[in-house]
Amino acid sequence: MCGAAEDAGLEGIGFADHCNVSSREDQRRAKHALGFNLDITYERRRDAIETMRDRFDLDVYDAVEMDFDSRDVEAIADFLAEADFDYAVGSVHHLEGTNVHVEPYFAKKDTAEREALVDEFYEEAVALLDSELFEIAAHVDLVERNPALRGFATEDHYRAVAEAAERSRTVLELNAGRVLGEYGEFHPGPAFLDVLAEYDVEFVLGSDGHTPGEVRDRKPELEAFVAERGLETVELDL
Repeated sequence: MCGAAEDAGLEGIGFADHCNVSSREDQRRAKHALGFNLDITYERRRDAIETMRDRFDLDVYDAVEMDFDSRDVEAIADFLAEADFDYAVGSVHHLEGTNVHVEPYFAKKDTAEREALVDEFYEEAVALLDSELFEIAAHVDLVERNPALRGFATEDHYRAVAEAAERSRTVLELNAGRVLGEYGEFHPGPAFLDVLAEYDVEFVLGSDGHTPGEVRDRKPELEAFVAERGLETVELDL
């Protein structure tokens, strides 16, 4: 991944592995099934990151992408304070204890149930921003990746998130995770971005790269998107 970042002409790369600290049984099962165990491995990973800093001419950041559920705010806050990452990304990944990517589970729901679940997702996204536990809020319209949940979001949902982002220190992510895939859009999507443009909202660019190739391929997509929309960019000294 560090080699891919160098090849792509980046000055730095952040490793934000997934993590879940919920004590609820459904989340504990999901955590172990998916390997979201950074809460017990972050010190070993931190040692590995230090070796990468010695080997590559890059700023290499020790970060985390934390599953957010408003019921777990205290546990999340305690872990982040203990671990002291360079930065933390918050993301809503689960509804009814099920990852929002799992299409068969949500496809069995009727329309009213799906609408209620999308309402819940955006309520959690607002709670994430209001918690101010994180530097970055990831893919705040993640439900759009799932065809069974796609299309239920409304302008009211978008405005609720935009208003929360405007008052929060947490910055939204412009996420390229599915721009080259079946979904084919950035997060937030076009209609959501149009609403956000009315607010004093800033973004950080994120590849959401899980492989070296994704880092290389998504960087030019992000650059082209920023240029196409005429977005003003600034460099941050982290």
